[in-house]
Amino acid sequence: MTDLSWAQVAARRLARHRLTTPTPDTTPDVDRVADVVSVMCGAHAQVASAAELSVGLRAPGATRALVRQALWRDRTVVKTRGPRGTVHLLAAADLPMWTGALSAMPTPPRERSVALLTPRQTERVLAAIAEALAEAELTTAELTEEVVARTGEWAGERVMEAFQDRWPRWFAAMGQATRSGIVCFGPNRGRAATYTSPNRWLPGFAPMAGRAALADLVRRYLYAYGPATPAQFAQWLSAPRPWATWLFTLLDLTEVTVEGTPAWVAADDTDFPDDPPSGLRLLPYFDAYVVGCHPRDRLYPGAAAERALAGGQAGNYPVLLVDGIVAGVWHQRRSGRTTRVTVEPLRALDARRRRELAVEIERVGHILEGDAALTVGTVRVGPHA
Repeated sequence: MTDLSWAQVAARRLARHRLTTPTPDTTPDVDRVADVVSVMCGAHAQVASAAELSVGLRAPGATRALVRQALWRDRTVVKTRGPRGTVHLLAAADLPMWTGALSAMPTPPRERSVALLTPRQTERVLAAIAEALAEAELTTAELTEEVVARTGEWAGERVMEAFQDRWPRWFAAMGQATRSGIVCFGPNRGRAATYTSPNRWLPGFAPMAGRAALADLVRRYLYAYGPATPAQFAQWLSAPRPWATWLFTLLDLTEVTVEGTPAWVAADDTDFPDDPPSGLRLLPYFDAYVVGCHPRDRLYPGAAAERALAGGQAGNYPVLLVDGIVAGVWHQRRSGRTTRVTVEPLRALDARRRRELAVEIERVGHILEGDAALTVGTVRVGPHA
């Protein structure tokens, strides 16, 4: 059995996440956006600006405008709910795989525990959503009116707990509607989110068959985050561990060890680099690399776990990444065209690292379409909720 070092694993992940030293090519190319989003297995987009930066840092020459162009004009990227039920940017070409896989996995516990709709009501709501969004982009309020008009007043009853408010009953089917590809996000209308049907933008779109989609998703996950265990895959996807363990047994995987700990890769994807991980990068909130990579104690060694994890959860702080591991936190504040960046390293940066940090700060400014100013000091902003 192949025994790998943590350095080999980190180097491979950095390369596959396009986080090694960027190429000098600065010609923007919208096709790169979808390619980057695909190899990441989606970019977390609950914070839209963080998603734009996350993608831009991996695509030489890209700006936030190019990411928005890919999303709202060229439709090569789709905004919808992906792993863990959280808002992600996904490559449009991958949407059949994602919807097929997410529909085939066990129903999330939060949906099973809140039985607000009967199976027949759910069926009617899903049909109503599909019909209402076939040629439209609707806000939540507008979609509620359309669903109620097509089903009945019961669908609009505000009975679903939602932070300090209540959502209408029909919204209990939104998770299933998203997983099955009936709905995705449309462009915001002012500050209001809108929903639409992916069929409007992706002619001929249909979810893949469940078993094939799940096999494809596991392979893509292991390509980006492997070697990994079923438990780590389950955590990334927010799926039951026994189910993930069962799924791994069905696939053509190869077991390896990472410094003695068993993990898996795809059987035809067993190459690892000999060169150690290198380079300095700034990763924004909920970047896919820090959320998906394990084990946490190797990615967040020592003081990094105390400073950059929020109750053990990754992604709540933007992080300074040095040679593939978390080595600090940072924060940005926009003022006109200038983004003021404060970086808090957990250890002193030598002259080479400071030069690399200066280059990275320039890249952040370019992606955000302005200038960036650096301060090395204490970050006093707490974790993102």
